[in-house]
Parts: sequence; C-alpha cells; structure tokens
Amino acid sequence: MDRSAGAGTGAEAAEAREEAAVELATVVGGLMRRLRAASPVAGLTPSQRAVLHRVDSGGPTTIAALARAELVRPQSMRTTVGTLEEQGVLARSAHPTDGRQVVFALTEAGRASLAELRRAKYDWLAEAIETRLTPQERQTLAEATGLLKRLMGE
Repeated sequence: MDRSAGAGTGAEAAEAREEAAVELATVVGGLMRRLRAASPVAGLTPSQRAVLHRVDSGGPTTIAALARAELVRPQSMRTTVGTLEEQGVLARSAHPTDGRQVVFALTEAGRASLAELRRAKYDWLAEAIETRLTPQERQTLAEATGLLKRLMGE
C-alpha cells in the first residue's frame, strides 16, 4: 500500500498510519532486543539492568520510587535491589530527609558495569551502521533519528 501523505480515502490513510506505527514499533523493539543482546554483563538480568540505568539517570532513590517507576511491586523491587547490593553495584545510605528510609546509589562497580553495557551496545550499533549501510543510507538514518526524537517529544 502507498503510504504517501495524500494516499486514498480517509480509511486508507488511517490504515496506512496504523501499518506505519506497527512496523515502526516492531523495528524499534527488535533493535532494542538486539542492543540488549549485544551488551551482556554476566550476572545481570534485564530487570537489574533497568534498575541500574534508572539509578544512574535519576540519582539515589528508594525502593518504593524504583518500584513505581518500573511498574513492579515493592517486594519484587526489594529482591532486585538486594541482589544488586550483594553484587556490589548498588549501595544503601540513609535518606537525606527521612530517617525511616534508605536510598540506593550506584557504586564505582555499578558505574563500571553500566559503562561496559553502553560500550558494547554502542560498539555493535556503530559497527552495524558502518558495515551494513551505504553512505546515503547512513545520511537517511541520521535524518530519521531527528524524526524519532520529534515523535518522542524531545
């Protein structure tokens, strides 16, 4: 089907928009899975990686805040955070304003694990772009990246 801006009837245009959305979501999901597969860090599950990324981007935080952000029960998050603490990638400290709570922050080992994850992901992606795409396709990809940022509201 032609996905151009003026394609056919309203129903055809709506169908084309939906097809484009499904295809884009499928491709982005596949790329995310491929990036995760390219960056294995022994002993870290996808949930643990998500927690490390969240603590890295948001700073020290509580188990309750992590559970809300990751849409899991606090009990499940407590288990995940406990494992990360045992592995030495998260450390607990007193909450700055509420003595009843503790916050968790990345340790140096946690920052090193994240750096390793990122390096492996970006190395794979840069290599794939360089070896699988023509110069024109690389330019198109750069332009599409700007469009994706607009879709995300950035």
